[in-house]
Amino acid sequence: MSFASADVAPPAPGYPPFDQAGDDLAALIRRAAEGDRVAFRRIYDHRAGRLYAVALRITRQSALAADALQEAFLQLWQNAGQFDATRGHAEAWLLSLVRYRALDLVRRHGRETLGAEIPETADDAPDPLAALLSSSDGKALHRCLETLEEDRRRLLLRAFVDGLSHQDLATATKQPLGTIKSWIRRALQALKKCLEP
Repeated sequence: MSFASADVAPPAPGYPPFDQAGDDLAALIRRAAEGDRVAFRRIYDHRAGRLYAVALRITRQSALAADALQEAFLQLWQNAGQFDATRGHAEAWLLSLVRYRALDLVRRHGRETLGAEIPETADDAPDPLAALLSSSDGKALHRCLETLEEDRRRLLLRAFVDGLSHQDLATATKQPLGTIKSWIRRALQALKKCLEP
């Protein structure tokens, strides 16, 4: 079964979160891996808006963000069977697909395109960051982030929220690349330990 971009329309605003809709993201990904188009569509309807926002924050251009989103969902359709719930959360896996596609597009199109203006658009969907921070997982993440040293926390946020590469961070902080990688790895390990039940 092949994926065609025409099969997927833009997401409808205001879909309830999965837990309110009675869906489980990991289960939907498993069903999509088996070729279930309805499951794939549910993932798209519930996550495309949030994932587009992530891509837009990284690319700073709506066309590139839309391309990143399309490439990420194509990758999801083709590689959903590679998702392993024992290695991480489904939401994080989806975010990584979009993040890497967006970063690839930025690298391909060069940094000079990052300065283009982003048109203001109305978005009726709830702010993903606000939704995360108000959830119990978000509160735990925030609490754990606060335990990190300020510079390590800033590095993590610039890498995973702003989409900067390790090399970009090394250049910006005038630190060796290996040092940046070590700091981020240690900060992630500290977060993991703090978030473990």
